[in-house]
Amino acid sequence: MKAKWAAVLIAASTVGVFSGQASAQVAGAQTIGVSVEQESIIINGWSAKKSLLGKPIYNEQGQKVGVLHDIIISPDNAASFAVVAAHQFLGVSQHDVAIPMSQLDYTGGKLVWAGATKDAVKSIPAFQYSKVRATPMARKEYGEHH
Repeated sequence: MKAKWAAVLIAASTVGVFSGQASAQVAGAQTIGVSVEQESIIINGWSAKKSLLGKPIYNEQGQKVGVLHDIIISPDNAASFAVVAAHQFLGVSQHDVAIPMSQLDYTGGKLVWAGATKDAVKSIPAFQYSKVRATPMARKEYGEHH
C-alpha cells in the first residue's frame, strides 16, 4: 500500500505539468512532458480527482471521520497535506483540518485515517485557505527545495 500512496503523491504533484504527450527531447533544453519511468508511475497511480477528492475517510474502526476535500502541493512538488472536511462528522458548520498525507492510507477499499476520533479531530485547529498562497510560487524563489 505504501507504494500506491507514493504513486498517488507523485501523480498528484504532477497535475498540470504534462499535457498527455510523451517525453520530447530538444537539444540544449529541458525535457518537456514525462519520461517513460514517470509515465509508468502515473499509470500505476491514482487520479486525485477521480479516486481521492470527495471520498469519505474512515478511522480503523470503520467510522466516517470526514471527506478528502483537497490536497495541498508544496513548492517542492510534494503532495504534502490533505484537507479533510470534518464538519459533518463533528456536527459543526465548518471544520476543515489539514493533516500530513502520510497519515492517510488506503485499506480495504477505503481511505483510512488511523487514530482519528471525534475528540482528536475537534482538537485540530481549523484549516483556513486564506493562509495559503493564492498563486503558486516560482521554484527558484522557494530556496534550497527545488
